[in-house]
Parts: sequence; structure tokens; C-alpha cells
Amino acid sequence: MRIPLPAFIAATLVASACGGEAPSPADSSPAEALASREQAAFSGVNGTYCLVSPYNCKLQASGGNRVPTNAPEDDNWGLVTGVPIRDGHGTVVGTNTRTSAAFNYGQTRTFAGEKHAFAVSTSNSSAGWLPISSILGSTSFEQKVGHVSALGAGLGNLGCYAVRDWHDTTLEFKKVVYDSTATHERAGDYLPLVRANGLRSVNLVFNVPGFALGGPAVDHFPAGTKFQRLDVPTEHGVPSIDIPLWVQDSAGRYRQQSGTMKFLYGYVIAATGTKRNGWMAHDALQVSSGCP
Repeated sequence: MRIPLPAFIAATLVASACGGEAPSPADSSPAEALASREQAAFSGVNGTYCLVSPYNCKLQASGGNRVPTNAPEDDNWGLVTGVPIRDGHGTVVGTNTRTSAAFNYGQTRTFAGEKHAFAVSTSNSSAGWLPISSILGSTSFEQKVGHVSALGAGLGNLGCYAVRDWHDTTLEFKKVVYDSTATHERAGDYLPLVRANGLRSVNLVFNVPGFALGGPAVDHFPAGTKFQRLDVPTEHGVPSIDIPLWVQDSAGRYRQQSGTMKFLYGYVIAATGTKRNGWMAHDALQVSSGCP
């Protein structure tokens, strides 16, 4: 099973940061590099294609991170406007004015007695939950959305954290993917940024970015939300995953490393009582107490 170069780079950084001696593409033969990549992917708890941790897995075994439409070249579903956008607590954070949105696979929740799906981007300048009834072709959507939840049963608790009400602006525009040409793939995608409603909020993600797994968000929570860290197993023995951050080099490409970003695994107990497991950037959190 071949792992793309960005995933190999990230895995190499994790190993070297923890005292390992993982080979790099520069000092390994092609055969050695390929062997290392083949050994990196395995079946885990959160999926059948995992890297570094059995809880750091693809959202679905085959296919992408989005709920597919009938047009393979376009992930966006048409929308009815004027419906509420909700965060992971079920709080209304805005009114949707967009006529289309992409939705991440496997993510549905019920708020105010109505089934919702998780939109990648909304008119709140954030991800959020929209009523499935507002999706044009909702019957087809419900047949395709599936269901995936990150797990955490049996993992011990570590520290209690809360989502920060600020973010480090020096990190925001660094890339989490080597040589990225995308508009996003930024560290800011995992920080508590100020949204269109004037409030800060952050993504809870299914897997860590930088491993060619996509880093898809599965929920979205406001500043102050408690995050209970869990003692997640990893290949390097430390219950966290670090990825390199990239800035532009002299050629204007994101290939120059500039620091790292650490991701922690844990859960949020939403105001609705629902437990939501996933990864969150350490730079989005501050030490707290009283996690439920």
C-alpha cells in the first residue's frame, strides 16, 4: 500500500521528533522509502486505513471525504437559503445565505427534532450543521451520507482543556501540507478563528492533516468548549501527533519547514449530551478543569 510523499514526510517528522530514526526520501533508496511507506498504513480502531495511530484513519475506506453528488466533478449540493446554521452544541450561529455547500461524509446529528448534516463551509465563515431538509435532493443525500463516528471507549483520560478565545496569528497562514497549492490546507483551518458572527470557534477533526488523509472536520465548537484529552496510542508511544508546518521558499512554494503543530485526541460532550470524539490542535486549546 503506497503512502503519498506528504504522508511520508509527516510520519518521518513524528518519528524523528520522538527520537526515532525514520529514513527520509533524500537518504533512502527508492526501495527503502517504499518499504517504509508500505509499513506505515494499517487497519485501526477508527478505520481500515490508518497512519501513526489506530485512531488516525481515513474517514471512509474508499472514496473521498465528501458526500458525493451525482456530478463527480462537483462536491457541492444545492441549498435552500434562510435556514439556521448550528454549531456542535446545537446553538444557532447564523442564517445560511449560500445556495450550495459540500458536506463531510458520515456526519449527521439531530437538533431541535430535525436531522442535520455537517457542511464544510457556511455563510458563518465556518463549518456548521444545516438541516438535511434544506438540501436540494435530500432523499438522494440521505442515501449517500453514511455514518462514521470516531471512537474512544477504553482510552484513559489525560488533561482537561478548553477552546481558546484567541489564536496565534503567526501560525494562521502556514500550510499543513507540503508544497500545497490549495487555497486552504492552512494551520488556520484548525485554530479558533473569528467567524462572521464575531465569535471564535474551531473544528474537531477525524484525522490529523498532513498525512494525505484530508484532516476533515466532523464537528465545530465555540471558544470555551471543554475538551477532554485521551491517552491515545501512537506508533511512537506519545499520545499526540506532530506535523510540520510549511512557508514559502525562495521559489514561492510551500516547501520550507517553519515549526510544527501538535494534535491531541479526545472528546467534547456537547450541550445536547452527545459525545464527539476526534483530534484538535493543541494550539487551539488551553489548560482547563472541570471536563465532563
